[in-house]
This record gives sequence, structure tokens and C-alpha cells, in this order.
Amino acid sequence: MSERPFDPTGFFPRTTTVLRPNLTTVPAGTELWRVHRSVYAPDQFNDKLSDIHFGGGRFEGTLLDPYHYLYLAATPLTALAESMLRSVPYGGDGTREVLYAVAEGRSLSCLRSRCDLTLVPLQTGADLAAVCQETLLDDERNYAVSRRWSSEIRAQAPEAQGLLWDSRRNRREDVLMLYRDRVEHCEGGPLEVVPEWSIPDLGSPEGLKQVNELLKPLRAEVSTPVGW
Repeated sequence: MSERPFDPTGFFPRTTTVLRPNLTTVPAGTELWRVHRSVYAPDQFNDKLSDIHFGGGRFEGTLLDPYHYLYLAATPLTALAESMLRSVPYGGDGTREVLYAVAEGRSLSCLRSRCDLTLVPLQTGADLAAVCQETLLDDERNYAVSRRWSSEIRAQAPEAQGLLWDSRRNRREDVLMLYRDRVEHCEGGPLEVVPEWSIPDLGSPEGLKQVNELLKPLRAEVSTPVGW
């Protein structure tokens, strides 16, 4: 495999392996969804950096590459599934009970892209081969590798504004992450809030009713607090 001269001016890229990321476009006007704590604005990027080796999410920034990031999903159900259904087992009746605390104090927000978004897809075998990976980017036990490779992709694909991959909890649906420093040029910000399609309080009686209706296809339900 050919090698690329190492750039000594920045920490990344650290590998001499030449990545050739595929690119795809999410067009302006696309509706996207996220679940977030209600104290944060729907379009607010996360500035919390993950440890280089331990804990943290799949593609978050680190001290070595301190970018701010925003996770989004193609559908409201996928956004809820990614946020609420991690390690939630099926009960004896074949359904999954989500603790109320997971919904309390959170919102489901709809956002619309204001500009075209150029993303690196990590969905097909060819997509993964383009960044010299197979399964590590999808393995929750190796998220440190995923974070490292996100920075390698950023360094070798300066036009990439984020990543796109398949949801683990709602298969064949898209989830994506944006790099804030790559979308700041978009006039008015990269995303506009669509309040009429959002659920501002998932823990309210009406919010819980809407959430549970959305979760039905995945045989999941948020529990109702005692006394309601």
C-alpha cells in the first residue's frame, strides 16, 4: 500500500495508511432528529470530550482532536432507539421496559438542514474498506478505536463534515454525526429547529404517550411513574 507523507504540523493523521473515504451528501432541507437533555438547545453541539482510551461514545472528540459534535438520526424512532434502548433486555412477555428516568428531563427535537452536508458513509463493505476498517467501528467494546479513526478520517478528508452509519438499535436506518468546525460556515447555522414536530418534554404525560406510540414497532415502552 502506498504511503502519504506525514504532516508534522498537527497531531492527526497518525497513521501512514492512505484512507480514501467515500463521500455522500445529505441535501439541504432534510429533516433530522435527536434526543437531548431539555436544558440544552435542540441544535447545540456537545463540547464534552471523551477519554482517549476509556468510556465515551462512538465518534466523539478527544483532547487530541477536540472537535464538538452532534449526533442525529433520520427518523424520530431511530433517535429514540439510539438514546433509550441500549442494553434494555426483552422481558418474559416479549417487550422491553425502559425506565422512566431515561425519558425524564429530555426532549425529542426535529431539525432541518440549512445546507448540503458532506458526510463519510460507513455502511457498506466498500465504505469500510475505503477507510481501511471492517467491524471495529461498529463494536461498542472498541469505541476508543472508533474515536481514533474518526480523527484519522477528519485529517485525510478535510471536506468531510461528519460521518454516517447504520443504527444498531433500529437496523437499516441512518444515524449521523456532525463536526461543528466543518459546518460553521453555513449561514444561520447548519440546522434549524422545527418545533411543531418536536416533543419538548418526553417525561410529561402527553410526551410519554407520544414516545410509547413511537416505540411500539420495537416492542418497547417507557414505564409510567407510580401515582400517575
